[in-house]
Amino acid sequence: MGITERFFQFGSELNVIHLPYRPNGFCIFILGDRTHFVSRDSSFWLEHEGRNQLLNTMLDRGYTIFNSNLYGRHWGSEKAVLYARQLIHYVLKQETLNPKIHLLAEGMGALIADQLLQSSPEHIRSAAMLDPCLDLQAHFESEKENKFFYKQFLRETAQSFGVSEKEASSLSYQTITGCRTRAPVHIWQRTTGAPYPYTLHANAYKEAREKTGSKTDITYHLLENPARMYRAICRFFRSHEKDL
Repeated sequence: MGITERFFQFGSELNVIHLPYRPNGFCIFILGDRTHFVSRDSSFWLEHEGRNQLLNTMLDRGYTIFNSNLYGRHWGSEKAVLYARQLIHYVLKQETLNPKIHLLAEGMGALIADQLLQSSPEHIRSAAMLDPCLDLQAHFESEKENKFFYKQFLRETAQSFGVSEKEASSLSYQTITGCRTRAPVHIWQRTTGAPYPYTLHANAYKEAREKTGSKTDITYHLLENPARMYRAICRFFRSHEKDL
């Protein structure tokens, strides 16, 4: 089909950029959830049937797409946000693209997306989120209810934030602040089986952003027609490309 992937290492992390057959000049940065990965020759989005379908839907519409391993289970750490910002600059320097990009964040990736919306508004055109984790403090509190998941969470955050597990248990984690941003956000939220309860994350985020006048929408779904959702995500991106 003329669509290619290029895997590359930038700094310490592995990344992949997907190049469409007919580029439309716009770019999407995928920020994945905790089990997502990029290796030297593959990625979660290439191997997962549903995500691969979404990837190809976006490529068919001409989007250049890039994705990073981003320190694995980063949980929105400062070093992951800094790396994401550096990667955006690198990709925009290497490719011929509009300087304002779209974000597509799933789960934990929304923690990075929210920080990029605030810290790099000059580069962010819009953000689509899938079942996002947006209040890490609330997630931390909920994980305490299950001893196994709580210990796993502490191991992951200790490694990501560069502290001991004991220190990780007393950290103040990222929460929803409701800072005003120019870029619009649209959330696609499963009503059943989502790992991050939408009452604590998506709904609370929308309410906080709307108080600042920041445009935020939520589409609730049962994942009964994923192809329709994938087309809707592309329409959302397209609707915010009129102002170059």
